Amino acid sequence: MFKSIWRILRWVLLGTLVTGLFVGYKIGWGKPFSMNQLANRQAIAFVVRNPEIFTSLGLIDGTFLDTHSGKLSDVTIAKRDEDYAQANTYLKEVQQWDKSKLSFQDQITYDILIDQFGSSEKFKPFEWLSVSGPYPFNQMTGLQTQLPGFLQSSHTIKNAKTAETYVQRVEALARVMDQGVAEVRRQAKLGATPPVEVIDRTQETITDFLKPAPEAHSLVTEFAKKLDALKDIDANKKKALLDRTKAAVKDQVYPSYNRIAAVLNEIRPIAAKNPAAGVARLPNGAAYYNLMLQQQTTTDMTADQVHQYGLSEVARLTAEMDAILKSQGFTSGSVGTRMIQLGEDPRYLYEDSEKGRAKILADYNVILADIQKKMPQYFGIIPKQKLEVVRVPAFAEAGSAGAYFEPAALDGSRPGRFFANLRNVKETPTWSMKTLAYHEGIPGHFHQISVAQKLPGLPFLRQQTLYTAYAEGWALYAESLAKDMGMYENDPLGDLGRLQAEIFRAARLVVDTGLHAKGWTHKQAIDYMVGATGMSETDVTREIERYMVMPGQACAYKLGMKALLEQRERAKAALGEKFDIKGFNDAVLNSSSVPLTVLPRIVDDYIAKRKAS
Repeated sequence: MFKSIWRILRWVLLGTLVTGLFVGYKIGWGKPFSMNQLANRQAIAFVVRNPEIFTSLGLIDGTFLDTHSGKLSDVTIAKRDEDYAQANTYLKEVQQWDKSKLSFQDQITYDILIDQFGSSEKFKPFEWLSVSGPYPFNQMTGLQTQLPGFLQSSHTIKNAKTAETYVQRVEALARVMDQGVAEVRRQAKLGATPPVEVIDRTQETITDFLKPAPEAHSLVTEFAKKLDALKDIDANKKKALLDRTKAAVKDQVYPSYNRIAAVLNEIRPIAAKNPAAGVARLPNGAAYYNLMLQQQTTTDMTADQVHQYGLSEVARLTAEMDAILKSQGFTSGSVGTRMIQLGEDPRYLYEDSEKGRAKILADYNVILADIQKKMPQYFGIIPKQKLEVVRVPAFAEAGSAGAYFEPAALDGSRPGRFFANLRNVKETPTWSMKTLAYHEGIPGHFHQISVAQKLPGLPFLRQQTLYTAYAEGWALYAESLAKDMGMYENDPLGDLGRLQAEIFRAARLVVDTGLHAKGWTHKQAIDYMVGATGMSETDVTREIERYMVMPGQACAYKLGMKALLEQRERAKAALGEKFDIKGFNDAVLNSSSVPLTVLPRIVDDYIAKRKAS
């Protein structure tokens, strides 16, 4: 009885604490008294059911309220259907409110909740779909790389409790991987298998994961380093925790990865019968892609419209790049050919060694420090969170993107992290680095997400990165803004790097729709992107295989940038001399991540306030 009462009390305290930390609202009984409270109550219930997300937020791990940090979510069909049911319940709760009676920001919250929970219903007809997406094991977002990466970068080990829960999660890895194996078999029976290229690339990630001896795996060695730094655990306890981790990796985790490899070998002959590289290979795959394209871009653009816009932007950017190349003495061959030559020029490459890789990280820090000095001229809000530049973990390098960003923990226990993939120094010519740093760091993802995390008066849900088109659109907008800030002044090759990054995103529109809506092959997509961008075939191959497992996502970047630049021009035209770039940037950021369809309302509000000022 005492345990039951304590369990209830603990969850009441948890709800009160988390809600208070997020927005400072009191918990009410019955129907929520505000849209914020409704959104927060729903968000709390969601993160409680998804412990990895709770840990990524970094709020109460290691405290007496922590009941989640030793758990991993199931990836079963039952979990998928529970998520559908939860979304449906939430949708009905939101629909009880009269939107017309809500404030400006509450109306945006209402629309976001309707969009988030209403979209789940649209995916229910695709019975083959797993809770992990179309392909539970893949080289980009597969369980076999995502969960170990999460344990090493997001699970903060700060005391005895979080050390214990880390071990519990390592011990739970095999259970989740085996659930994924069961899902792969279920999907194959329904006619849903990954392309063979994805299977083969995923096998490479498994080989890389299993390469070290179990006791030398980074799941063990990195944990040992973190244990050494703890003061509240004695030596005997540390040894016991480390021994448990070694045993779990050797006896449970490694065998489960061998079972993943076996099931992928099992379905490969089935997958090879279908040469399609896109999701058209899946049952009702065309409808699935159209839905993903709509969800990822938050627009109503069709695949044909996206494809044509991509082609026109590639043509425009090619002409701009050609002009810079000629001014720098690169005159012979296509733009793509000249960019390949520039990318191989040893004058712009780092030493292929650990020393050279360390220099890359150091130089990224210098680039970020330089632009930080100019931020107050363009933004009214300067985040206080810290930013760290680190390497992508070695076991994930082969299948990972060139870079990615991980937000800071809400409690400050973990900084924001810009992960740079250093698998091949030739992928990081010096002239490309500014643009990548601006995109992932300042004023890109780090700035936008850090501002969102601290926005007052908004529900917790809206302090998160909900929409790829907004977040990635902002990061591309940040690349363009950096030029306005003078960061490419007297640096034509750096500006060329900016243009190559943009043409890369424009070419994505062409190849993503080509793969998933126009029947392009793996090779056809690679050949087009190499020719358009001048990127190496190795880099492009990784990118194309990314789009194969994340349909529609690659289109969100350029369409998000397009929307932001169009809205800025509209505001300039409406305001004339009253337009101020700092005010526009802050207005866009102060409503946090929204669908692109909502963005014009936010800019309308900014215009109205500036006119009245």
